[in-house]
Amino acid sequence: METRDRRANLLFLAAALVSWFAVGVIVLTFDPTVNKVAGYVGAVAMGIAVGLTTIPVFWLVAFLRAGRIALRRGWRRAIRRGTWTGMIILLVVVLRLEALFQPQLALFIVAMVIVAETTMSLDR
Repeated sequence: METRDRRANLLFLAAALVSWFAVGVIVLTFDPTVNKVAGYVGAVAMGIAVGLTTIPVFWLVAFLRAGRIALRRGWRRAIRRGTWTGMIILLVVVLRLEALFQPQLALFIVAMVIVAETTMSLDR
């Protein structure tokens, strides 16, 4: 692991910490039943926080699976997977706000993301 990889991991984790702090402030100060916009702002904040938290995790898992070798497209893949994860969380929270959440729908969304990510991750 090079210095730039360590810095990138630390930057993503610092950004995740800041975004989790923002999620905490939103959750503790606003009520989504009174203010509908607060629910959507909270959903976006949670999606961003989860996405930023999982990016370094995805990169580190790929780094360890490759025998502690940093792959060329490792960061791009980790960022894409973190974005997928954040979007799933965002969508699930919005579905809960609208009272439309069903476990079958959540499983379908996760399955579609897995299929899309598998297709995009194929080595050519």
